Amino acid sequence: MILDTLENFDKYVALHPLFPKVADYLHSHNLSAHEPGKEIIEGKDLFVNYSITKGKTKDAARIETHNEMIDIQIPLSCAETMGFTPRRNLSESDYDTVKDISFYDGPAEKYIKVCPGEFVIFFPQDGHAPCIADTEEIQKVIFKIKA
Repeated sequence: MILDTLENFDKYVALHPLFPKVADYLHSHNLSAHEPGKEIIEGKDLFVNYSITKGKTKDAARIETHNEMIDIQIPLSCAETMGFTPRRNLSESDYDTVKDISFYDGPAEKYIKVCPGEFVIFFPQDGHAPCIADTEEIQKVIFKIKA
């Protein structure tokens, strides 16, 4: 897991061959002005989801992992708390191959606050519980990158 400010994203482009395309996208798009929906950047290997989702309590937020994709999550409208548990510390769980997701019960080991202007990268080894906020709606952007 990586947490940093958007102004520093360029420092991470060497971590994955598609991260430079994410950086180019960040430099050329106004994320806050985009309508909700999915935008394809590089076929099934790189796309972005603009979403408006409901804020959850820590108890309601479920830990999830992805086998095939890396998430880059960027809150736009408000600060969002995200739970984090390394995958190695999670018990076995069913895997949905179509949606590339496994869910886990129980609280996360740690919680981080991610503010507008920041991003968090979750790799397949990172269990994460997003969308924890005291607000009814969270506007956010999630880049999905083939791991």
